[in-house]
Amino acid sequence: MDLVESLSSYPGPMDPTVLYDQEQHVSSAVWEGQDRGTLRCHEHTSKIDGWKLTKKQIELVTKAGFGHFRLIGQISLNNPLISALVERWRRETNTFHLPHGEITITLDEVARIIGLRVDGEAVVRDNSLSGSHMEICGDLLGKFPNSDAKEIKGGMVKLSWLKDNFSDCPKDASAEEVEQRTRAFLLYLVGSTIFATTSGNLVPLLYLPLFKDFEKAGKYAWGAAALAFLYRQLGKASMKSQGTISGSLTLLQCWSYFHLNIGRPELKQDLSHQFPLALRWKGKLNNQAKSDVVMYRQKLDALEPTDINWTPYTNLDGSIPDEIRGDLMLGKSRTTIICMDKAEWHLPERCLRQFELCQSIPPDVQRRESKSNELDTEIESSKKLDLELQEWSNRHQNIVGGLDGGEDVDETKYTQWYSKITRKKLHRQAFVPSQFQESVAEMIKIQEIAYAASTENLSLKNKVALEKIKAVVDRFLANRVGGLKVLEKRKRSSEDDPIDEDVYHS
Repeated sequence: MDLVESLSSYPGPMDPTVLYDQEQHVSSAVWEGQDRGTLRCHEHTSKIDGWKLTKKQIELVTKAGFGHFRLIGQISLNNPLISALVERWRRETNTFHLPHGEITITLDEVARIIGLRVDGEAVVRDNSLSGSHMEICGDLLGKFPNSDAKEIKGGMVKLSWLKDNFSDCPKDASAEEVEQRTRAFLLYLVGSTIFATTSGNLVPLLYLPLFKDFEKAGKYAWGAAALAFLYRQLGKASMKSQGTISGSLTLLQCWSYFHLNIGRPELKQDLSHQFPLALRWKGKLNNQAKSDVVMYRQKLDALEPTDINWTPYTNLDGSIPDEIRGDLMLGKSRTTIICMDKAEWHLPERCLRQFELCQSIPPDVQRRESKSNELDTEIESSKKLDLELQEWSNRHQNIVGGLDGGEDVDETKYTQWYSKITRKKLHRQAFVPSQFQESVAEMIKIQEIAYAASTENLSLKNKVALEKIKAVVDRFLANRVGGLKVLEKRKRSSEDDPIDEDVYHS
C-alpha cells in the first residue's frame, strides 16, 4: 500500500493496455519538459470568401451536398487551444482523454456544426475516369495547370491556381463552363477546409472526379469523410514527433466551444436560429484573451465533470434542416468512417454521457498497428477497404445505447477503471536539477524495495499489483540517464524471483 501511495503522482496510465502508444505520445514529451509549443495549424480559408458564385452555381453546390457548409467560410482559429486539445487526443481510442472521462467528436456533431451529411455512400476513389492528372483537369475543369509554373505537383494542384482561374464566373457562361467552375470551387472548398493538408497551398486531385456528377456527389457522406480525415490528422499530430495539424480545424474548435468553457468567445447575440451551428462563432465576437498552450493545458488538467457540457445541443436542434435531421442517429453508431484510403473507428460507446447516458466500461478496442496514409495501389486499396466498407454499410444496425448505458448504470466501476488506463494530467511543474536527481533517487529506492519484496505469502491480486509497480518504476528509470543500467542490474539480481514478462514489457 505504501508503494502504491508513493507512486500517486505518476500521471499514468498505470495499466497501458488501452493507451499502448504512450511512449510516442506528445504527453510523454511534455511531462519530461520537452514542450513543442503551439502547433502550426493548416486550414486555408483566408481567401474562400473571394469566390463569386452565380445562382446556378449555388444550386449545383447545394445539389453536391455543400449548400450549408459553404456558408461558414473563414473562422479565426485559436492555435494554442487547438494545440492543447490535440495533446489530449488518443489515436488508440479516437477520443479526447480528459481527467474524468473520454469525449469525442461524433457524427451527429459534424452534421450540426458544419452542416454536412453524415449518412450516405462512403467517400472513396472514383476510378471511372482514366488518364493522367492533366487529362482529368482538362475533362472536368476545361483548363490545364502549368507544370512548369509549379501549379501542379505530384497529383496535387495549387489552390491559388483554382481561385485565379475559376473564381469569377461570367454571366454569359455556357452550362458546361458553369459546371467546370463549380467543380473547381468544390475542389477548392474541400481542399482548404475538411481535407486541408499540411502541404500548404495544394489540394489532391483525387477528389475532383467525385464532382463529375453533382447529383451523385450529393449522395456521399461528406461529413463522415471529414470526420475520418480529422481523426487521422489528430492522431498524427498527437505524436511527439509532429509539429503541424490539418483537417477541419473549424469543426474541432467549434466543437470545443460547445463542450468546454476554455478559450470560448462570448456571443453578442442569440444565434441559436442559425445553421450550421459553426456560424455562431463567425464574425465579431467578444473574444476572451487568448492564452498560451501551457495555460490551456493547465485548464484542461483541472477540469471537473461538472465543467463539461456533455449535451450542449438540447435547445439548438430547431434550426436543423429535415434532410440532415435524419442523420443525427448515426452519432450513436459504432462503425468505421472512411475518407479515400483512410479508415477510422467511430466509437460512441466510449462517450455515452454525450447521449445523456451513464458511462459503463467500454469494450476493448482492437489494436491497429498501421496508420499509413497511402496504400500501395488502387487494387490493394479496394481489397484493404472491403471490411471497412462492410462495417459502414451496417452503420444503422450498430447503434449503441440500451444495454451499453443508462440511468441505472453505476459509474463507480467505470471511474475506477478509467483512472488506471488514462493519462491523468499533462502539465508538470518544472524541475530544477536537484529536484530531478532527488526524484530519480527516490524511484531507485522504491525499485529496490519492490524487487526485494517476497511474494511467498502474497495473494495473486497483490502479486499482480507488485509486478505493475515494478513495471511503472522500470519505465520511469529506463527513460532517464543511467536508468537502463539500473534496470539491467535489477533484472540480474532477481533471477530467483523472475518477473512476469507480459507485465514487465507492458
